[in-house]
Amino acid sequence: MEDQREALRKIITTLAVKNEEIQSFIYSLKQMLLNVEANSTKVQEDLEAEFQSLFSVLEELKEGMLMKIKQDRASRTYELQNQLAACTRALESSEELLETANQTLQATDRYDFPQAAKQIKDGVTMAPAFRLSLKAKVSDNMSHLMVDFAQERRMLQALKFLPVPSAPVIDLAESLVADNCVTLVWRMPDEDSKIDHYVLEYRRTNFEGPPRLKEEQPWMVIEGIRQMEYTLTGLKFDMKYMNFRVRACNKAVAGEFSESVTLETPAFMFRLDASTSHQNLRVDDLSVEWDAMGGKVQDIKAREKDGKGRTASPVNSPARGVPSPKRMPSGRGGRDRFTAESYTVLGDTLIDGGEHYWEVRYEPDSKAFGVGVAYRSLGRFEQLGKTAASWCLHVNNWLQVSFTAKHANKAKVLEPPVPDCLGVHCDFHQGLLSFYNARTRQLLHTFKAKFTQPLLPAFTVWCGSFQVTTGLQVPSSVRCLQKRGSATSSSNTSLT
Repeated sequence: MEDQREALRKIITTLAVKNEEIQSFIYSLKQMLLNVEANSTKVQEDLEAEFQSLFSVLEELKEGMLMKIKQDRASRTYELQNQLAACTRALESSEELLETANQTLQATDRYDFPQAAKQIKDGVTMAPAFRLSLKAKVSDNMSHLMVDFAQERRMLQALKFLPVPSAPVIDLAESLVADNCVTLVWRMPDEDSKIDHYVLEYRRTNFEGPPRLKEEQPWMVIEGIRQMEYTLTGLKFDMKYMNFRVRACNKAVAGEFSESVTLETPAFMFRLDASTSHQNLRVDDLSVEWDAMGGKVQDIKAREKDGKGRTASPVNSPARGVPSPKRMPSGRGGRDRFTAESYTVLGDTLIDGGEHYWEVRYEPDSKAFGVGVAYRSLGRFEQLGKTAASWCLHVNNWLQVSFTAKHANKAKVLEPPVPDCLGVHCDFHQGLLSFYNARTRQLLHTFKAKFTQPLLPAFTVWCGSFQVTTGLQVPSSVRCLQKRGSATSSSNTSLT
């Protein structure tokens, strides 16, 4: 009996769920019926409006053509009437002369005859009849104002409802990812003269392969594209890939999206490791500001926590996400934190191969600033460029202004003016570390070395601040300069 009750309860549950599904479907059908009525009314109104617009154009065209015919008729009538009046007057004058000549010829007075004959001759010479053109000034033919709408009639008869545009096909072979720009090229599978524009959507992702249905990043939309290609510029590649899809639109409807594609967006992405920074440096994601009271404040906090506390930093925030395999663990602690006069902070991602590029903008009023790379083993008291474990460009605005390249406690004075934004290019396998004016791409200096350990981006600042930009690709201009071989390489031997 109990088993039968349990089976009956399951049947009741199943029926209840099914009934709920049917009710939901019935509601959906009723809503669709309402939508059909509303949408059919709308498209009918749109159709009537389009035909009314077409009628208006035809009526306007008709009025313009009729006006042209009336103007041409009036002009020809005027010319012909003037010519007719002139001919009538000339005929009347000629008939008078003819009658006078007949009368003179029949006259018997020989004394007056010569004089009368001379007057008639002079009158004939001056008669309008002999100065008239007996050719009509205008033609009575109006065939040049005739029309033939056979082609237009066939076009009107061929009018149909606008078809839904086909889905475009993205051409991966012609698409390009370079210089933090993406140029996407697509084509239509069939020619469609009714397409008005295209809509491009893209989003960032860390997953290779076909786009996933659920993704944390939203689709970004670009509308009104008139050509079958588009270039996204000024991108920051803070994820490994980007998804793209395109659809075509006519004036009435948008077609289906193209098959989504995924393009790799390789770039060097890192953050500043606040756990390595000197206590006088206030680190905020990719920004650093020198704080004269930083160490004292942190010492007070440390004493309040009996030395067991730890300064909060963006590295330890749960919002940092999943670290990359090359990202250093954030557990360096106080022992490895830079101290004394080494106002240094390191990046959190190791460089152990390939080419990488990043930029840094520093406050021009900073008393001292340096940017470069260092081995992870750089001592906590060691300053950038003063040991064999680091390479850097250094700007000094304290007492005496200087701009130098430093390595292994050797310095080379640089002649170019100091830019406010520096680009750093590291080619690990080639052993090249180059610095550029990030705005003009002017090469400032190149170190040649044999890197024996993985490197970390390194920065130092005293009485100032700086901002780092990551997620950048190696610029094409930098690659070209490296291939040509900069003339500065021969002058850097003292620092290699």
